[in-house]
Amino acid sequence: MLLYFLFIVGFVFLIKGADILVSGASSIAKRYGLSDMVVGLTIVSFGTSLPELIINILSSLQGQSELAIGNVFGSNVANLLLILGITALICPLPIKRNTILTEIPFSLIATLLVGFLANAALIDNREELYISRTDGGILLFFFVLFMAYIYNIARTNKDEVLPEELEEEIPLGKAIVYIVLGVIGLFLGGKWVVDGAVDIAQNFGLSESFIGLTIVAIGTSLPELVTSAMAAYRRNIDIAVGNVVGSNIFNLLWILGISALINPLPFDVVSNSDIVMMIVASTLLIITMPVGKKNTIDRWNGILFLLVYIGYIVFLVQRG
Repeated sequence: MLLYFLFIVGFVFLIKGADILVSGASSIAKRYGLSDMVVGLTIVSFGTSLPELIINILSSLQGQSELAIGNVFGSNVANLLLILGITALICPLPIKRNTILTEIPFSLIATLLVGFLANAALIDNREELYISRTDGGILLFFFVLFMAYIYNIARTNKDEVLPEELEEEIPLGKAIVYIVLGVIGLFLGGKWVVDGAVDIAQNFGLSESFIGLTIVAIGTSLPELVTSAMAAYRRNIDIAVGNVVGSNIFNLLWILGISALINPLPFDVVSNSDIVMMIVASTLLIITMPVGKKNTIDRWNGILFLLVYIGYIVFLVQRG
């Protein structure tokens, strides 16, 4: 019972840890004149992806590769369908040209890249599939390219922070304390969630992959959900959409790349259906925007996304 209690408390630590870490880091970033767009693409996306990162690092160290892969794949599907679906119901989401032409296609390319690397062994007629350390290095290389793109945006979108705005920011000392407490909360929360997830899988005869794709994936996607929902409520559409797309790129390239470098990740061919689902979700996002109000995720799109996500969960339950 204690392990189950810590499993639930772990999610609280993950969410709150990510929240205060983002608050502290965003405050410091503002002091150096970074724009809201850059903060959203970097600090917010990285911060809301930290629960996935911590869980994947701990899973890789403990040899739970199914949990690590399931967590990333499940989180990405939840980001695109569940979170964007709920966010679009709160407020229709007009998408900027840069996001349509660069970030969403880059996210789709990252998905295809992971699918190719995970199944590359089939070319050599080898039965055992895995994401190797070399594959992890390739993923991190593409992540560096994405960060170079963000750096270019940062140079052309640098804001001058006014003195009165700095007065409203968190004091520097307090911001540093937030960052330290956030990191501690993420580590403890991640450890408790991983231990609890493995125990639940063993006790109920469920696979680690299933737990990772459902309970853990949705739990670690809660920071993205809260961030995007609140941003939509406040009509800050750039953060609402950029957070989701940016987090997906972080998950596939940064988190999966780091996980593979720590420990090569054996890949079950069944997980290809989850890669297909990520491709379907990204494609659905692209093809629905020109329908109705141009380049906008309308409320009917949100309903469609949620229905597709429910169908995916039903499929996972049937798959076991």
